[in-house]
Amino acid sequence: MRRGRLHYLLGAAFFELAWTEWGPENGAPVICVHGLTRNGRDFDVLARALADTGRRVFCPDLPGRGESQWLADARMYAPPAYVTALAHLLARLDGPVDWVGTSLGGICGMMVAAAEGHPIRRLVLNDIGSRVPEAAVARIATYVQQDLRFDDLAGLEAHLREVHAPFGALSDADWHHMAETSARPLRDGGIAPHYDPAIGLPFAQAAQGPVELGALWDRVAVPVLLLRGAESDVLDASTAAEMARRPGVQLVEIPDTGHAPALVGAAQVARVLAFLA
Repeated sequence: MRRGRLHYLLGAAFFELAWTEWGPENGAPVICVHGLTRNGRDFDVLARALADTGRRVFCPDLPGRGESQWLADARMYAPPAYVTALAHLLARLDGPVDWVGTSLGGICGMMVAAAEGHPIRRLVLNDIGSRVPEAAVARIATYVQQDLRFDDLAGLEAHLREVHAPFGALSDADWHHMAETSARPLRDGGIAPHYDPAIGLPFAQAAQGPVELGALWDRVAVPVLLLRGAESDVLDASTAAEMARRPGVQLVEIPDTGHAPALVGAAQVARVLAFLA
């Protein structure tokens, strides 16, 4: 695993985007983009497996998450700004890429794939689709607004186990790794999740009704692997079935999982590897 950084222009200022990178530098690139409150280290297992097949894998931390710089104006924490940051990484690669996007990362992937002249060859949408129901939007808004603090790593891990229980049957080692890579030390002691608490403000303000992404989805013309947690409230069964009617879309339901499959289990990783092969 290597670490990388670049500066990108957003509005009237430059900010820093960070990522972890895996695999040979001459490998065909894959970009893996995480969900709303997560970071690029969520993809360690998948990235390692892809790297073993010769792929070069980039796992960026979206602005305000992980090692990436926080934004000065909370109103900028929205998909267009995230795509602006990621576009600088795409420009540096300057060629075809595959994209794996979990939830928010999938929305960003659809935005890129909907743009004329985009570089995406294949797109994996992990539990995100053309519509997010109102009830799911409201549920997410309740926890993303919290300014969380914990005494120690065990406290953070307990929180992650609770709020991300829909990720599926993760091992103790998986949960511990998630906690370790999600912790931000506080100056006055204790730890917090590794993201700017302000990321939730625009989301909460916009959390009125369902999120309609059909206009984006209608412009996506690349092959798509659509992963759905069988118990997901974000990608409901009817929306997934409608999306799967389009030629070139493979729908796979992950049993005993909600929003969103963690992509750490062997079967889930194998599905992604086979699609991107």
